[in-house]
Amino acid sequence: MDLYLLRHGDAAEPGITRDADRPLTEAGTKKMKKIANGMGSMDLSFDAILTSPYRRAKETAEIVCEVLECASLISISPNLIPDGEPAAILKELNEDYSRRKKILLVGHEPNLSALISALISGGHGVSLRLKKGGLCKLSADSLRFGKCATLEWLMGPSQIIR
Repeated sequence: MDLYLLRHGDAAEPGITRDADRPLTEAGTKKMKKIANGMGSMDLSFDAILTSPYRRAKETAEIVCEVLECASLISISPNLIPDGEPAAILKELNEDYSRRKKILLVGHEPNLSALISALISGGHGVSLRLKKGGLCKLSADSLRFGKCATLEWLMGPSQIIR
């Protein structure tokens, strides 16, 4: 299985609205379209796309799917909120998506980096942070909480756009 983790694009500042309701900024939307085009140039495709229920993540997933023509694949996962637990998303993936080969998760920090660390090191031993619009690819024969995946690559937004 290939597991892709994408952090949402630039969002409106906190305090303007409830955190979950913060949209992408105009600049964030434009940049995510460039990132999505870069993902298309990389010939990325997905069998399933799970996104946080937060507005900025859903908008990010929708932009990617508009460019890659995969809108019917989007599902909302409450386990992808910023303070979600990696074990919960792994349980969801194993119960509902175990037959999928290429899954995109769209979410937030610190949840995504915690999940990456758990899968490649077995715990919190890897210190990393996805930039907004950053994308990571992991590969694994099967998913479990613990060292089970290989980090294939981690790219910042400018690398994806290029």
